[in-house]
Amino acid sequence: MTFLVYLPLLLPLALALTARALPATTRPELTARALAACAALAAAVSAGCLALLALTVLDDLPPMEVRERTAGFPLPEPVPGAVAVTAGLLLAAAAYSVVRHQRRRRAIVADLHAAGTPHDGLLVADWSEPHAVAVPPAGTTGSGHILVTSGLLRLIDAAEWRAVAAHERAHLRRRHHRTVALATVAAAVNPLLRPVAGAVVLLVERSADEDAAAAVGDRRTVARAIAKVALAGGSRAGTLGAGGSDVVRRVAALTRPGAGGPWAAMALAAAIVLGSATAGTAALADFIRVALIWLH
Repeated sequence: MTFLVYLPLLLPLALALTARALPATTRPELTARALAACAALAAAVSAGCLALLALTVLDDLPPMEVRERTAGFPLPEPVPGAVAVTAGLLLAAAAYSVVRHQRRRRAIVADLHAAGTPHDGLLVADWSEPHAVAVPPAGTTGSGHILVTSGLLRLIDAAEWRAVAAHERAHLRRRHHRTVALATVAAAVNPLLRPVAGAVVLLVERSADEDAAAAVGDRRTVARAIAKVALAGGSRAGTLGAGGSDVVRRVAALTRPGAGGPWAAMALAAAIVLGSATAGTAALADFIRVALIWLH
């Protein structure tokens, strides 16, 4: 098979390097969605190429060995058997990682919903731990709710609470849990995409920060609120909340907003994904060519 089958397995590394420049953008919402889509496409193509490599192990089946002996001419060898077996194992590991991620995500959501029944989209839990999180809906419908603990409310003032509440409402309104889930599943398929998933999480937090700043009309109040929540340990693994991700960069973006757009980096990311898809298409065509020679 053509060497192009291996490119989609490695090009996500270039996408990860490109993603490092994106969290500083002035358009975090648009960038998060586009980057998550790029990650999903890159993961799908890399998984497809692993499947092509794994399928070449079929040439070692007894009927194929008989075909090779009686062909009368040398048949093309797709890839070494060890490569095919390794690809199959990597594909199985990716599937296991995706299933494990989905189960963990559902368990976290179920645990948050078990905390109590929200009223008007808000649940105040009498917990000493300082937490504020956007709880996504348990199913495919619904708008979710905000969960805040009494421990956090004792730490922040009224203005800061308005900023935190606006931040969490932005997560729910923009369905950020879906954007993050898309990028995280992509990273589960291809671990080279983990930095991309991390960038998407930071971008959706920055997007919620910007929405909160617009809602309360004071960027410094939002910066102070998320800094307080973070210092109090107010983030919870696997959730979206005011104290999550890289708070230092988020505070810097709120207090010293930049002027750069994401267009150059996003164009490069799109080019990387397009190159990956092109290489994957060429690999598929080569696989079909080799398969037809073996079967006729």
